[in-house]
Amino acid sequence: MLELQALPVHPVIPVDFTRDPYRVLDFTARNPDLADLDLTDTENFNAYVFSLLRETGAVVGVGGYLEHRVIYRRSPHFQQTQEPREIHLGIDLWAEAGMPVCSPLDGRVHSFGDNSHFGDYGPTLILEHRVNGQPLYSLYGHLSRTSLNGLYEGKAIAAGERIAFIGPYPENGDWPPHLHFQLMTDLGGRRGDFPGVCSLSERDTYARICPNPNALLRIPGLGE
Repeated sequence: MLELQALPVHPVIPVDFTRDPYRVLDFTARNPDLADLDLTDTENFNAYVFSLLRETGAVVGVGGYLEHRVIYRRSPHFQQTQEPREIHLGIDLWAEAGMPVCSPLDGRVHSFGDNSHFGDYGPTLILEHRVNGQPLYSLYGHLSRTSLNGLYEGKAIAAGERIAFIGPYPENGDWPPHLHFQLMTDLGGRRGDFPGVCSLSERDTYARICPNPNALLRIPGLGE
């Protein structure tokens, strides 16, 4: 198990979670708002998310690691197998499109791609880092399409270097603007993509190779 909590890291987005207001968003069945919200209408979904942030003056909405969500029922992309995928494997940072995204650690570009199905990641970047000689991968989903310009596999990335921007819908996979940030210790040979959501029966398997991203984000109250 990689020890990540003691690593010096750079903020992934330009928000100081010890000072700037943020709001934890709940996308499980416990949230009664979701029963009446047409999640297939991205404009309505977007209005809902950002109204929650405005209510409390939050600059960003956060949360989601291993959350059992209902919002993936909006897209057939997550319903293609007998058991639907509804367990979220990353942390989402819901913020305005155009917000810059930086690498928390030194690394290199592992791979990237545009996963353009409705409800998918849209433009996606995966970085490879080394922690005590072991590989750690970080994934950035729902980026702007221009974020992929100039990338190449093996490109060196410094901690704190701007690597992307949060993308607008529909180019970001047709979601309200946010960054999906996820960590993996094993990609299983995948390039430019990795499951960000799994089925309930796969939860423990994926949790073993997808550490809590808050070990690097360090958002108070979300745990590590």
